[in-house]
Amino acid sequence: MGMVGICITLKVPISMQKLLITGGAGFIGAHCIQLFLAKYPNYYIVNLDKLTYSARRSFALEEKPNYYFVEGDIANFLLVEALFQKFNFDGVIHFAAESHVDRSILDPFLFIKTNIEGTGVLLHAAYNHWFKGPNQSQNPNHQFVYVSTDEVYGSLDAHNKPFTESAMLAPSNPYSASKAAAECLVKSYNHTYGLRTVITRSTNNYGRYQHPEKLIPMVLKNALQKQSIPLHGDGSSIRDWLHVEDHCRAIDCLFHKGQSGQSYNIGGHEEQTNLQIASMICQILDQLKPLYGKSYTSLIYFTSERIGQDRRYALDARKIKETLGWKPTIQLQVGIQDLIRDCIQ
Repeated sequence: MGMVGICITLKVPISMQKLLITGGAGFIGAHCIQLFLAKYPNYYIVNLDKLTYSARRSFALEEKPNYYFVEGDIANFLLVEALFQKFNFDGVIHFAAESHVDRSILDPFLFIKTNIEGTGVLLHAAYNHWFKGPNQSQNPNHQFVYVSTDEVYGSLDAHNKPFTESAMLAPSNPYSASKAAAECLVKSYNHTYGLRTVITRSTNNYGRYQHPEKLIPMVLKNALQKQSIPLHGDGSSIRDWLHVEDHCRAIDCLFHKGQSGQSYNIGGHEEQTNLQIASMICQILDQLKPLYGKSYTSLIYFTSERIGQDRRYALDARKIKETLGWKPTIQLQVGIQDLIRDCIQ
């Protein structure tokens, strides 16, 4: 476990593959670290995370074999350079981001600093340490994976086909705009310097340990506490849902097999309105932990529409399936049932 700062004295065996995962105390990043530590005993993982309000602090600080934690900001150039110098990373998987739309509306500059400037710092550190000089080829095993979001595409109408990777980026809030801008930086380092990069765009994730500011854990938490369940507008906004474990398998696949310079959609093919999601959770709870005399659906109420709310997100994920063989394996109904059982046991 690492401490704040850049004084690092441990030694990592030269034979191990050294991987920097940013945001590894976050919901998806922590699941990805768990997968990689279990699957790749010859990997040494450094987790760089700022430990903000939504972090899994206990997971990040826990002692684990082949794992080192550094509390710090990806926008701290000196820290990131020192980590590359110390560990000589073979790859980067970049999750770290401010990611809540409502918070981005209240404080867009925080999102600009972390999501854009922080990504630029990581890219330039990778370039500095992976290249001997301008345009000189790097080790073909080096890979920089940038984890983006489906929100960079903007909103879809109900009758439109899901977005393919070639669709124009049209972000509609400060969060998605910051992620789209960071994508442009990633592409520029690939095109200008030849840095090996892969961009991933995922639909909405769900699973264990997700922060309750997100829809599914919010509905579940409020229902179990018999509190009102607020939904923006009339609950008709549509999202595609992907289990976090399926997402991490896709990241694993793309880190090892993704084609440099390419972007890949990662979709769950599980489109539901927010009201349908809330109702599904309530109906499962009605069966597993019934309320006396009423349904959990009675707790649902509608509030004002979110500023800049996108009506629908949906991705065409045929590219990753046809080129690399990945597809989601956990059905939404099954995944939510398992999540609820975990919570009520």
